[in-house]
Amino acid sequence: MFDPLRIDRRTLVAGAGAALLLPRRLAAAPLIGFTHGVASGEPGARSMLFWTRFVGAFEKPQELELEVATNPRMTRPVARARALADPANDWCAKVTVANLAPATTYYYRFRGPGNARSIIGRTRTLPEGDAKLFRIGLFSCSNLPFGWFNAYGQAVAADDIDLFVHVGDYIYEYARGTYPDARAAVPGRVIEPAGETVTLSDYRARYASYRADPDLQAIHAQVPAVTTWDDHEIANDGWTGGAENHQGASEGPWAARLAAARKAYREWMPVSDQAYERYEIGRLATLHRLDTRIEGRDQPLSVAGALRGATDMRAALLKFRDEQWLAGNRQLLGAQQEAWLFAGMEAAARRGTRWQLLAQQVIMGNVKAPADAAALLPPDPDGRVKALVEAGAAAARVGLPLNMDAWDGYPAARARLLAAAQKSAVNLIVLAGDSHNAWAFDLENDGRPAGVEFATQSVSSPGFESYLSAVAPADLAKALISANPLLKWCETSQRGYTHVTLTPREAVAEWRFTAPVSSRAPKLVLRSRARVLAGSNRLQLG
Repeated sequence: MFDPLRIDRRTLVAGAGAALLLPRRLAAAPLIGFTHGVASGEPGARSMLFWTRFVGAFEKPQELELEVATNPRMTRPVARARALADPANDWCAKVTVANLAPATTYYYRFRGPGNARSIIGRTRTLPEGDAKLFRIGLFSCSNLPFGWFNAYGQAVAADDIDLFVHVGDYIYEYARGTYPDARAAVPGRVIEPAGETVTLSDYRARYASYRADPDLQAIHAQVPAVTTWDDHEIANDGWTGGAENHQGASEGPWAARLAAARKAYREWMPVSDQAYERYEIGRLATLHRLDTRIEGRDQPLSVAGALRGATDMRAALLKFRDEQWLAGNRQLLGAQQEAWLFAGMEAAARRGTRWQLLAQQVIMGNVKAPADAAALLPPDPDGRVKALVEAGAAAARVGLPLNMDAWDGYPAARARLLAAAQKSAVNLIVLAGDSHNAWAFDLENDGRPAGVEFATQSVSSPGFESYLSAVAPADLAKALISANPLLKWCETSQRGYTHVTLTPREAVAEWRFTAPVSSRAPKLVLRSRARVLAGSNRLQLG
């Protein structure tokens, strides 16, 4: 296993990397010097973006030097580059290095003023040509106060992924004591600032507190990342023009909040300024990184809004279904991103690329509530839970899905995407997060196979077990699968991540469930698998 601490312990300057050296609590970052480790991202076959943060003693930019080598002792660097740690960017520094070799492991570090040195990171360029194997770690929904990031720690210990893919909710915007409330918050997992993130300084402080986590620092130092944001990097249930958790009267204009969140995200993450991008993994796969959250999303529909004031629930739901939900002009990606994706899928298919993966935020598979969901509840259920379950069941009886914030809320947009995949005869794999639960779907359009979906469970945010605690997870899974023919498997009560292995013959997803996040224990307690053979667009379990 690559251990940046062991390799670089003698080279650490005072304070640099201190968060990583204090494993049993969330450590305070150093006030000056290298404060939050290193990271790499936006990988190509011959290029890589490198990130660090260096706080100077005075409020003026600090010039850093990046060294890239092919050995962990950093002898004979093969590349050097300059980066600027600027207080205007919260002291974060990024630089992209070109002219690297494909499918090659590199080690890197930054040097700062006074011979300050960062820890040593490791990265790997993407392959060219006929790659035989590529492994992805898929992560989502990492809420720090809910618990430890055991999924990151286990992935670091396993050391068997080539790419760290995070599909959103990397941070959460809520004030302390909101989600989770004070009773559910894990001791020692304290976020800054204390209030909700609204301004640029708020978002910066929130990233700083998350990036102090030792397991998050370690995974960034070990493998390159491809990340995309979801709503909680901004505000819950966001869309192009607003969010459920944004109140303009007290929190100011949505455009200002969105700009602040975007700037902090691009400062603190090893990402480019492109809202969406694609990555070529030789002829084995193309990974399309999408923005289904902000770039082109229409406002999510609301079943609760459709029922407000209605005297005939069924009539109101039918009207809502036919006049709003089925509207053919609703967008999730937006016209520009949609056209970019469809053209990219077609071009990759013409080149003979085996797999096409969509790294995006929300579930694409169809999920309706079981029609008899109320039967799963205990004799005296919580009133709010009972109302939600009954509303979901009523919606299902007229063909409406459970979650309007996912692709289910945008059926015309989903049909266009799946039709484009079918037209180009793509081996399509959709990677998703957002729901906190683990899912495996077949995807169809017009009754024909169009792809499969591997949707990952959360790193730490709670799933269905948090509000359906009286329902056995196995019973809930059985009811959901029975109600949704294309849902082949689900697990709704455990945390972790998903390991995806690509070969020319097949793609295999392994959902890895970690020990409870109430304590730092980066080990596995359960695994589940599904695979898809090239050319089939159909899942096989086990």
